[in-house]
Amino acid sequence: MNKTTRRVEYTTQPGLYLAFELGKGKWKLGFSTGLGQNPRMRAIDAGDLAGLQEEISQAKRRFHLAEAAPVKSCYEAGRDGFWLHRYLLKTGVENLVVDSSSIQVNRRAKRAKSDRLDVGKLLTMLIRYHSGEEKVWSVVQVPSVAAEDMRHLHRQLSTLKVARTEHINRIEGLLASQGLNLPINADFLDALLAARLWDGSPLPPGLRARAEREYAGLQYVQQQIKELEAERDELIETSGEPSVGQVRQLMKLGGIGPNSAWLFVMEFFAWRQFRNRREVGGLAGLTPTPYQSGEESREQGISKAGNRPVRAMAIEIAWCWLRYQPGSELARWFYETFGHGGKRMRKVGIVALARKLLVALWRYLETGEIPAGAQLKP
Repeated sequence: MNKTTRRVEYTTQPGLYLAFELGKGKWKLGFSTGLGQNPRMRAIDAGDLAGLQEEISQAKRRFHLAEAAPVKSCYEAGRDGFWLHRYLLKTGVENLVVDSSSIQVNRRAKRAKSDRLDVGKLLTMLIRYHSGEEKVWSVVQVPSVAAEDMRHLHRQLSTLKVARTEHINRIEGLLASQGLNLPINADFLDALLAARLWDGSPLPPGLRARAEREYAGLQYVQQQIKELEAERDELIETSGEPSVGQVRQLMKLGGIGPNSAWLFVMEFFAWRQFRNRREVGGLAGLTPTPYQSGEESREQGISKAGNRPVRAMAIEIAWCWLRYQPGSELARWFYETFGHGGKRMRKVGIVALARKLLVALWRYLETGEIPAGAQLKP
């Protein structure tokens, strides 16, 4: 009896797959040409671009590929940013920057982890992605150099405001430990010198010196905040950049000021390409996450998987929208749907309003369509 064996061959363009595990001192590289193959593992010094090109050439010779064979690579978004991505694209490598939180992991209580295992996992998922499994992970949209540079202003401003709050809290904590409550204003140092404890004695010198240093730090932070806000206001007034034009366009709507308009545009709308409202809500982490198994069905809340500053600002602006745009359709929808509920129901409703408002602002910037019933500033 003759047996016939059918041999299935997959015809794909021969190429090299490369995965990076980027460390502070070393980069781990994994090379392969397809699934089911033991990857070639190498390590180079971090930032050694000449060594990287040499390893790519050696990997092509090892796998019997032509020197002109295409290279597809990936690495996780992190502290190294996007400079390596731009370098790889310039050298002809098709690179992806992936969201590390979207990478599938073993759900056992304990799992092995090492740079070698991580780069092997990335390499496998890279091959699967280019084989058609596009949902195997989330690919980060890389901003241009100019768009990335414009984000520094509001991010530093946000960091400084957090530092300002920390200085104030430390000063108030130091004084509260001695039963004092002094206003932290321009006359703070004089009030600190004149302050007396419960028994009429002056503040201990160590505590007073520490409070003075904290106040000096607070003054420095406040000065930097003023300078950055002045720089931002100057750009809004004079800049001809399209992104700043979008900021001015958003500021025409009542309830939206320079802080929120600048953040929305520079983090979200200026350089990202959205195809539909689902992508807008998803990138902000404002999409619902249902849970259904058998007879059980419940809602787990929003995903919180997107841009955290934009999500926080969207919720803050949703409250402002109710105050400054009470006649808009969105405000009326909120009051009709959630206005008769309790505190928890209103908190749920404001998140839903934030998502709808973010979509409305996107359409306003894309098409000029003003949100229904909304009023422009005089």
